[in-house]
Amino acid sequence: MNPATSAPSYYQRHIFFCLNQRDNGQACCAEQGAQQSFDHCKARVKALGLDGPGRVRVNKAGCLDRCAGGPVAVVYPEGAWYTYVDRADLDEIIDSHLRDGVPVQRLLLAPEVGR
Repeated sequence: MNPATSAPSYYQRHIFFCLNQRDNGQACCAEQGAQQSFDHCKARVKALGLDGPGRVRVNKAGCLDRCAGGPVAVVYPEGAWYTYVDRADLDEIIDSHLRDGVPVQRLLLAPEVGR
């Protein structure tokens, strides 16, 4: 038995928001409202009582290297990569994926999208 796969995770789901800022003029999530999106997600997850051990953790991340699809966030353990436009998209990710465990297909980032 592999202990890494048999041990329960500390969090049920973990969402990371790319907040990277590029100074060389290249596309970056920070210029697309990523900080405000992170703040909204963190506050809404907490307001819904979804946060904490055994539940959901909302985290900041540096560059996730998928800049062309930005802004981006990724949910683990599923490894679901999202792109989003507004708070309605974030609310759908929170309600469907973080709360109910159902990824939001229409917001998934295409696998070939990179930097």
